[in-house]
Amino acid sequence: QSWWSRGMSYCLHSESHFDTGPIYVRENGKLHVVNQGAGGIQDVTPKTRPFRLFSRSFSVELCMNREDDRARRQRTDHFIFTYTKEGNLRYSAKSLFSLVLGYISDNVDHIDSLIGFPEQIAEKLFSAAEARQKFTEPVTGLRALQKFTEAYGSLVLCSLCLRNRYLVISEKLEEIKSFRELTCLDLSCCKLGDEHELLEHLTKEALSSVKQLLLKDNSLSDAGLRRMTAPVRVLKKGLENLLVLDLSCNPYQNDVGIGYLLSFKKLNCLDISGTGLKDVDAVIKRIQMQIGLVHSKVPLKEFDHSNCKTEGWAEQTVLQWEQAVMEAIKPQDNLRSRTAALRFYGKTHGIEEVVKCTVVEAETKASGNLQFYKEKVQNCHLPLKKEVVGSHELKNNRKRALAEQERERTSKQKHLCLTVEDWDLLNTY
Repeated sequence: QSWWSRGMSYCLHSESHFDTGPIYVRENGKLHVVNQGAGGIQDVTPKTRPFRLFSRSFSVELCMNREDDRARRQRTDHFIFTYTKEGNLRYSAKSLFSLVLGYISDNVDHIDSLIGFPEQIAEKLFSAAEARQKFTEPVTGLRALQKFTEAYGSLVLCSLCLRNRYLVISEKLEEIKSFRELTCLDLSCCKLGDEHELLEHLTKEALSSVKQLLLKDNSLSDAGLRRMTAPVRVLKKGLENLLVLDLSCNPYQNDVGIGYLLSFKKLNCLDISGTGLKDVDAVIKRIQMQIGLVHSKVPLKEFDHSNCKTEGWAEQTVLQWEQAVMEAIKPQDNLRSRTAALRFYGKTHGIEEVVKCTVVEAETKASGNLQFYKEKVQNCHLPLKKEVVGSHELKNNRKRALAEQERERTSKQKHLCLTVEDWDLLNTY
């Protein structure tokens, strides 16, 4: 035991910067505490002084995630920091669900499929990925967005408004084409033209659920209308459920192009104001007889562009796309100021400004309003006797007119719907 005492005293009296605390020794069935001051063993019970696990110079540093990644700048830590009433900093760990949700949202582009996944959790996952701006990335964002649209359809986006946002369409065309089961689509003032890829996408079965389509001021001609209505006219597919259609401010259309629109039998509202129609009265009668739409003398609220808004889980995603496009074109503002200065000093010619949609709307109001709607209840303002007397004549005249229109329609369909150009268009689908 002498060697043990000498070894213990040597350990106690050795120069060490660490405070190991009290040392307990069990001998002969009893617990003894070593008295460091005297270097011996004292038969006393352990004192209740605070036990120091680490030395006084020991410190702990909480390391955050310091990865320099733009896509993960908004990543939050695994702890929630709060302050108590006394002003002390207090932290608590996040729930396991939130940690897993954050991890999956960081790797949302690696998900194989979300079909059959609960909608409530999928919405939270979409919001978490949206907060990290995962859908704005060039390649991975499209892949992640397609997983959600394939599984949830209209929940991701049921209505999309891209009015006067042609830059967003050009930058995010594939993402826009991934949206399925849209019921309202506003593409007004985008100058798409007849050959745009998005116009061809409108005829796909993925957008057969569209009920309100606004194509105001898109430089559409008869060729564009023929392409857009070919699946409906021949295959009875495509935009067969369309109820509201706005084709105003497209001055390249004429009476032949209006004939293509008569294939939309479910139309309730139609706007063809500002088009290149020659015989307006004949067009009004034709639309009224074949699809039952009445010319409105006052502007209809369906075409004031207030009903179609971006609605769904991806509402903030579309705003992020627009903000990214606006940030990309910010350097052009300096160029505009330079050209303005050069123009002031006469060193450059005046640059023609882009014609805005407001100018076209003013021209349309000046030329006339050609909006049509379907009457829900027939007007019965005439006296009862006159209705009884003229009922048979009205019925006979209506039958004759319908028979003549049907003959014209069937004769024209042989030339319109079964032409070589139509079949060439259908072969592209």
